[in-house]
Amino acid sequence: MRTDYGYAEEETVGKPYDVHLLKRLYPFAGPYRTWILVSVFIVVLITLLELALPYITKVAIDRYIVPPGGSASALQDDAAGSGEHRLTVDMTDPQVRDVVMRYPTLFTVSGARATVSYMDLATVDRADVYRLKHQDLSGLTWAAVAFLVVVILNFCLTFTQVILMERAGQNMLHDLRIRLYSHIQNQSLDFFSRNPVGRLVTRVTNDVQNMHELFTSVIVFIFKDLFLLLGIAGVLLAIDLKLAAASFMVLPLVAWASVFFARRAREAFRMMRVKIAEINTRFAEGIEGLKVIQLFLQERHVSRRFNRVNHDYYEAGMNQVRVFAVFMPVIEVLGAAALATIIYYGGRSVIAQRLSLGELVAFISYMKMFFRPIRDVAEKYNIMQNAMASAERIFLMFDARDVLTAETGDGVYAAKPPAVTDIRFEAVSFGYTPDEPVLRSVTFAVEKNETVAVVGPTGSGKTTVINLAARFYDPDDGRIFINGRDTRKMHPAEVRSMMALVTQEPVLFSGTIRDNILKGNCRLSDVKMDRILRASRCDALVNRLPDGLDTRLSESGASLSSGERQLISIARAFACDPPLIILDEATSYIDSETEQMIQEAMDNLMKHRTAIVVAHRLSTVRHADRILVMNRGKIVESGSHDDLMHRRGFYYELNRMWMNNGPASGPR
Repeated sequence: MRTDYGYAEEETVGKPYDVHLLKRLYPFAGPYRTWILVSVFIVVLITLLELALPYITKVAIDRYIVPPGGSASALQDDAAGSGEHRLTVDMTDPQVRDVVMRYPTLFTVSGARATVSYMDLATVDRADVYRLKHQDLSGLTWAAVAFLVVVILNFCLTFTQVILMERAGQNMLHDLRIRLYSHIQNQSLDFFSRNPVGRLVTRVTNDVQNMHELFTSVIVFIFKDLFLLLGIAGVLLAIDLKLAAASFMVLPLVAWASVFFARRAREAFRMMRVKIAEINTRFAEGIEGLKVIQLFLQERHVSRRFNRVNHDYYEAGMNQVRVFAVFMPVIEVLGAAALATIIYYGGRSVIAQRLSLGELVAFISYMKMFFRPIRDVAEKYNIMQNAMASAERIFLMFDARDVLTAETGDGVYAAKPPAVTDIRFEAVSFGYTPDEPVLRSVTFAVEKNETVAVVGPTGSGKTTVINLAARFYDPDDGRIFINGRDTRKMHPAEVRSMMALVTQEPVLFSGTIRDNILKGNCRLSDVKMDRILRASRCDALVNRLPDGLDTRLSESGASLSSGERQLISIARAFACDPPLIILDEATSYIDSETEQMIQEAMDNLMKHRTAIVVAHRLSTVRHADRILVMNRGKIVESGSHDDLMHRRGFYYELNRMWMNNGPASGPR
């Protein structure tokens, strides 16, 4: 059977197309468009509020703290040309007029305005100074209140936006994980032979979780950052065109740095996705084969292999860290350069009275805000690269189409499957890998209520016959018919609804014995359940356990013996009540006493049903209606046990070898 024996053989992806990946992710966001649009609208409001904060500061400085005529930016000459700093007040205000009248020698009155130098103002009583500036203090209070209101509104809107996007994001993650799991579950066995379990676990868990930040924050906050950048740019250009142009000179360097480091970040994140899948795969393999590892004293060797993979992941992570350890300081340096430019040219403009102090302070605040979304975009890009690396791997899974389709039918089948009148293989050839055929022109038929056994040495193709009959694979050549219908024209679910498969190594799931027996079936009545337990010889096991059918099993039913697990799997087949039974070496590796119980249970199961039995222990197939003897992918003999023994052919030699060597060492 074809397998991947390494873990670095994941398909390599070409040039990253983020837009293409985002288009493929869009259908998962479609059902939650309303929440996302509302969230984007709230983000616009949040952006406007954030833009308002520096403007409120500017107004407070220019209008109330250092108003025109009394600020350092408005150096006025008095009549003597002394160049003193003077305060201008409004004489129409009664409180101001009273103060001016008390100090007539200090104030120069001109119409409705009066001025006083700051040197003389120092001699005025402090209470009178407050009266002169009471309107500024009142306006400053209102500016502070407006500032707090904007901050509180910003908090409320941000909280609402986060809740909306988290809800939408969690729903999108839920849908993506369900879709991915369903897609993987519907793949053929050939898909699983190429993809280790650890890799699949990584895709459904780690990679899907990496999409969380993309869904919940990146998409909407990119809108916010873009709106904020555009808004700040517009405000800066409106305040002072030349100073804004000088500040924006660093932007080409920012764009170049972003593109340069983005390419390296994507490769680092890609490698991390591959390596974490390798870690999960190695770990799952080590746990599953722990008994063998400990038995052959391979703990140190396996640990070294795991350490190599873990170190590769560490190196990939450090590459990612190094990329952003350089990128973020570069952005900080460029932001500092922009601020230095503003301080120099803006300070000169204030001294030259082309710019007010409040405008300079607002300019500095806006420029700090301008580089904050640039840093945010860099961080979000970090997250986005991680998410895009995961999205590439997820869509590689979605692009895998190892699905057995049907020319007709949609997977919907009757609750009670029809009786199996016949199964026919017509010149069927098949190989798990090209140019390595396992079956060669196999032809046989199984009639209604007939028990047909398939025997032969290891590698002769016995299990492959079962895999094809259950449509786990389709034949490379030839056709398979059930009830006269080509299985290629039947949905795999329809084919499998007609049969129950009992394998050599029964698979049980975590849960109760009842859950395992009724898996996928409606709850049966107690009377029917008792009948199933007796027929499958599970009644003694259930009665022995303290909680009976409600006894909880550990993972894979490890607390039970292999024979007890086999009896439960036979009971599960009884509960399905299928017209076709397939037994794949169901008594291998079972002690003689348990084998007798299992044989009785299987005899009960096959009674009045069509059955195909694959067996290594030839004693279990003596009473089959017909025995097919396989060797090297072909049917070399066919007939009853007595007929085949009488012919003294290949079956006779197999049987003689089995009798001479004993059941425990017979041909496998």
